[in-house]
Amino acid sequence: MGQAGHRLKPSQHDRRIGAEREEGHRNTPSMGVAITGFGLAAALLLAACGSGRAVEQEANAPISPTGGAKIESLFDSEQAWKHMVEQTKLGPRFPGSQAHRDCRDYIQAEMKKHAENVRLQEFTHVWTSDRKKYTMWNILGEQNWKDAKVRVLLLAHWDTRPTADMEWEQHKQRQPILGANDGASGVSVLLELMRTMKGRLPSDVGVLYLMTDGEDLGPSLDEMFLGASHFAKNLPTPKPDYGILLDMIGDKDLRIPLEPNSLYYAEELVNAFYRHAAEIGLGSTFPKAFGPTIEDDHIPLNKAGIPTMDLIDFSYDPWHTLDDTLDKCSPESLGKVGKALETWLLKSPPFRMKKPE
Repeated sequence: MGQAGHRLKPSQHDRRIGAEREEGHRNTPSMGVAITGFGLAAALLLAACGSGRAVEQEANAPISPTGGAKIESLFDSEQAWKHMVEQTKLGPRFPGSQAHRDCRDYIQAEMKKHAENVRLQEFTHVWTSDRKKYTMWNILGEQNWKDAKVRVLLLAHWDTRPTADMEWEQHKQRQPILGANDGASGVSVLLELMRTMKGRLPSDVGVLYLMTDGEDLGPSLDEMFLGASHFAKNLPTPKPDYGILLDMIGDKDLRIPLEPNSLYYAEELVNAFYRHAAEIGLGSTFPKAFGPTIEDDHIPLNKAGIPTMDLIDFSYDPWHTLDDTLDKCSPESLGKVGKALETWLLKSPPFRMKKPE
């Protein structure tokens, strides 16, 4: 996944922007720094959103957004979990590996079952670490895209980091991570969401699913978010009205706070989505509290004029280590995110971004 502005990092030979070693405090994001830049506006947003302490609903209970009819959730967290299992069975899925190509084929085949116009968006990159050129692929698919009046981009990265640079021991830092949470979780939710939404989307809502590659190549920020940047330079016509990014959403102890870059670029969207989460009983999963400022795939999209929010739980200790494995994740967490998105897409009337004046 992306990079927090002040994430602490053990590796001395591989520093990144805003990342410095501090003994005894590996992997601890600075929570306060995210609030500073927003001042009064951020505080007012928190007040408007409420406390976010709603009690979680039963997993299969009908969901009723305030003022709307009850929506039966068809999102199956166990099916999403199976997608996580299948991806991690392949091993680390970094560009240039056989597992990377196998994962591309798996995701593309699954998308073809439920989405239209599934295609690969190929691009290349010369990695500074070894001066070799690597081929990468974004994977795209649509549901009800051309005829929609509201077009939503849903995205997650499917590649995994080739270096475990958050490990303490140097001999481990050059090993590739498995990326159960950071690589497989967001994709798994979107694959199950495709099945769930097939034939159920409102006639005026379309979804473009984007599985990005090269998000986590690194080690520097200049060599991350490669697929999202390529997509942002080659936008489809018609282009999305707004986007929602999923990253690291499989953590057993899931908590997805407000992400300040998302607020800066897409405050209206963030406000509406977190209000929706509270209405359907997921306020404690999506609390109205600030997390760290994150550099992620949403940045190039926002800069390209697509307001995009990042749903991410960055308080995940195995981040960029060899311990990012399935046992740190849960189907229940995937289900919470999936059902939040499912009911969001089925809202009537659908959320629309206000046109800039």
